[in-house]
Amino acid sequence: MSESLAEVVVESVRVHMLSSQHVVLLKQTERERYLPIWIGPWEANAIATRLQGVTPERPLTHDLFAAAMDELGVKFRRVIVSSLAEETFHATIELELAGKTYSVDARPSDALALAVRTGVRIFASTEVLDRAGVEPDTQVDEKLEVFREFVNSLDMDPEEEHREGPGAEGPLE
Repeated sequence: MSESLAEVVVESVRVHMLSSQHVVLLKQTERERYLPIWIGPWEANAIATRLQGVTPERPLTHDLFAAAMDELGVKFRRVIVSSLAEETFHATIELELAGKTYSVDARPSDALALAVRTGVRIFASTEVLDRAGVEPDTQVDEKLEVFREFVNSLDMDPEEEHREGPGAEGPLE
C-alpha cells in the first residue's frame, strides 16, 4: 500500500452516557491526536474484555476466528483503519500465508477486536486521521489554568470563610 499511515493504539472503549452508544478511542502514537469510532455493544465488549485481560470460559467469535487462522498457519500482519466514506469507517486486516500477503475488508470494530487478541500493530490512514481525528484543546486548558491561579490567589477574609457562595469551598481543583 502506498498510502500514508500513522500507528495508533486502542486508548479505551467508552459508553456515551446520553445515548448509550459505544465508542472506541484510538490514540495516535506519534502525537496527541485521537480517532473516535462508534461501534456496536458486542464489539465494544469484545475489545474491552480483552483489554482488561478477561478470558471468556469459551471462545467468542473473534477468539474463534483468530484461533482458526492460527491453526491454518495464517499470520495476522496488521490492522488498518483505511478510509472514511459517508461517515462510515472501513478497515483492512492484512494476513500472511505461505509468504503471500492478503488484505481483507473488515468493519473497524471487528478488525480492532482481532488486533487486541493477536497483538498486531494498528494503523490509521493519515487522511482518515486528518478528517476525523480530534486533538485536545490546549488553549482552553491554558485559559482555565490562568483562571484557577487567579481565583486561588485571592486573599479570603477569615471572617468570611463561614459564608455560603463562591469561594466558600476553598481553592479550585
